[in-house]
Amino acid sequence: MSDTALLRLAGVTVSFDGFKALNGLSLALERGEMRAVIGPNGAGKTTMMDVITGKTRPDAGKVIFGADTDLTRLDEPAIARLGIGRKFQRPTVFEPLSVRENLLLALAGDRGPGFALWARETAAERARIERILATIRLMPERARRAAELSHGQKQWLEIGMLLAQEPQLLLVDEPVAGMTDAETAQTAELLRDINRTRSVVVVEHDMAFVRALGVKVTVLHEGSVLAEGAIDAIQDNPRVVEVYLGR
Repeated sequence: MSDTALLRLAGVTVSFDGFKALNGLSLALERGEMRAVIGPNGAGKTTMMDVITGKTRPDAGKVIFGADTDLTRLDEPAIARLGIGRKFQRPTVFEPLSVRENLLLALAGDRGPGFALWARETAAERARIERILATIRLMPERARRAAELSHGQKQWLEIGMLLAQEPQLLLVDEPVAGMTDAETAQTAELLRDINRTRSVVVVEHDMAFVRALGVKVTVLHEGSVLAEGAIDAIQDNPRVVEVYLGR
């Protein structure tokens, strides 16, 4: 396993009432890499993200971030402060607030819940928000209430709110579920843009979207790695077809 990796999972096992959600899972993510993770329901994808973010503690194994930080010894807030951000499948944004106000609230630092409603951002904050708005394709929508956005736009806004916290690693769970074809294509571009400056793990079922990302794919099955490689090799792998793609 790579010594230069940003994230290393080594022999991670998680059991729930005798069921092994993860079974000796080992994988490595290089600095600056984007990785797609696929697999059937129950393969361990969500549990893997839960372990990385400190929501679930493994029964065995290590999760090393950076040079030598074992994430299994830290709680969720400490892991977030290290620079690991997680985007869940359903977007959670502050719907009464504008797109810009949502991003302002999310900027790293201590802010009260009423901050965006009355305070003016600094010039540096304004510049950061402008950059994020451009990245997430919401510059024309910056003054709109989040409640008025489409489902796909809300997903982009939540990704922007994570970017505001300056993560080194972004974990994204099924980002294109419920999106239009056009939004799906834009999301692939958006994640590729983000990957220029950060590492990204994308859990997804949409194989056309995974192909559009053009990145290495890890296939999970029964809590461990079944296969890894380019999308063409994955789609031609007989075991992957048998347990996942052929269904």
